[in-house]
Amino acid sequence: MIPETMKEVLKQEGVVAIATLGSDGPHMVNTWNSYIQISEREELLIPAGYFHQTETNIGFNPQVLITLGSSKVRGLNGPGTGFLIKGTAAFHSDGELFEKIKSRFKWARAVLVVTVQSATQTL
Repeated sequence: MIPETMKEVLKQEGVVAIATLGSDGPHMVNTWNSYIQISEREELLIPAGYFHQTETNIGFNPQVLITLGSSKVRGLNGPGTGFLIKGTAAFHSDGELFEKIKSRFKWARAVLVVTVQSATQTL
């Protein structure tokens, strides 16, 4: 489900934007491409240090929109590409997925697990 080009983008450094919708409206947070790992089930595993409003919003509405990109990966029309990811998310503060993230990011209090519904190349 996750395109190979997107996997290449995740190997490059770049900013990731994560949008959620809560009872107070939309909210966005950022992280880095290099922080994201892909599980065996092709879920995105994102370490959460803070992300408190994001966690509250996920409890209200589990749908997320994520954008990520890199200027170093060839895109649809030349250098650089990006993706729009639609999915559902949940926070885990224990278990195998959390331990996988915690072993790499000691500061992680939880892992944001995103089940990808679609990953559309936008550039």
